[in-house]
Amino acid sequence: MTGPVLSLPHPADFPPPPSPSQRAAWSEADRAARPARVERLRRRLAQEGLDAYFGIRSEHMRYLTGFVLRDGEDRLAGNSGRFLVSADDVVVMADSRYRLQAEAEAGGARVAAVAYDLAADWPGLVKGLGARRVGAESALIGHQLWRGLEAAAPDVELVEVAGWVEADRATKEPAETERIRAACAVADRALAGIVRRIRPGVTEQELAMALEWEMRTGGADALAFPIACLAGPNAALPHGSPGQREVRPGQVLLFDFGAMVDGYRSDMTRTLFVEEPSRRDEEVYRVVLAAQQAALDLLARAARGECPSPSGRAADAAARSVIEEAGYGPNFGHSTGHGIGLATHELPTLGRTSGDEPLAGPTVFSVEPGIYLDDETGVRIEDLVEFDPAAGRFAILTGFPKELLVLAV
Repeated sequence: MTGPVLSLPHPADFPPPPSPSQRAAWSEADRAARPARVERLRRRLAQEGLDAYFGIRSEHMRYLTGFVLRDGEDRLAGNSGRFLVSADDVVVMADSRYRLQAEAEAGGARVAAVAYDLAADWPGLVKGLGARRVGAESALIGHQLWRGLEAAAPDVELVEVAGWVEADRATKEPAETERIRAACAVADRALAGIVRRIRPGVTEQELAMALEWEMRTGGADALAFPIACLAGPNAALPHGSPGQREVRPGQVLLFDFGAMVDGYRSDMTRTLFVEEPSRRDEEVYRVVLAAQQAALDLLARAARGECPSPSGRAADAAARSVIEEAGYGPNFGHSTGHGIGLATHELPTLGRTSGDEPLAGPTVFSVEPGIYLDDETGVRIEDLVEFDPAAGRFAILTGFPKELLVLAV
């Protein structure tokens, strides 16, 4: 087991933000990749005997068409950003607020004007595609909208589909992984930029705000998700929110955060100690670190061809068994990992209920075991992993040290 980190990381230890030319190259890579992405969806439609696909998820829309809605904007955009894909056409829906943006961003797609009542526009949309059987994202479409579309065009059958585009997005193109890596570097630099400001008496909220500032001024287009900065017993809340609790000597300080770069996200958790940890907290930390390493070792062996590629369930079991053997099994309730890309949580999953199929690649996912003692303490360590067993590829994309880090203040 490695010992404590003896010197604090510095922002200069990590790669700089992406240049404008790099961002332009990513945009061009997306533009070039979209026809193949659409064609894979069309082949699935043909296999299932469907005439069109109706999508409403903003990440799918960006992936297939290039039209971008910012995080949370999909809740305000009405029907703008919903889309249809048929054998011969791609239709992006947009009202007057988004028409010009859609025309500029969704090259190769037809922009269709819609109002707030999608059911009123639905017959014309599907008739224009000659569609009689339409696959629809059933997990995301509300009951009222589904029934409204059925009533508006009773001769068009809506067929439930789920997971099609999600499964395609799990396989990462090189330019996608590059952006995730760049987002990881932004997050690494940001934490290194505030670690020297951590002192007893500073609040969770103050540190979260400082971390956000470092990310936004250090290359992030946005946060990947709201920052969790949790001190002492609050670290037992796996998805807690920062508040006015002050950092105290001898307690843990848990950061869970990520940056967004050109639409792609990072996700990292680091648990630090402010002055010397208690014997129990240090033990918990070392168990979590060993659990994460067990899963990482399994994945690395698979990438080297020393063993078959594990399933998400097997990777979870590798980490979970270490925690269970140490007596903390009931204190690790969540999954070991999740895919990441345009969304913070996507396929594949590493958990007790994951499938038995081998993890394939190229893909990117988190490995993040944790132990949480109610009202006392919590430790989680999370890294993002690039995994492609067919190419012999295994790489940890997050760079901030995860050995036990004690801040002597």
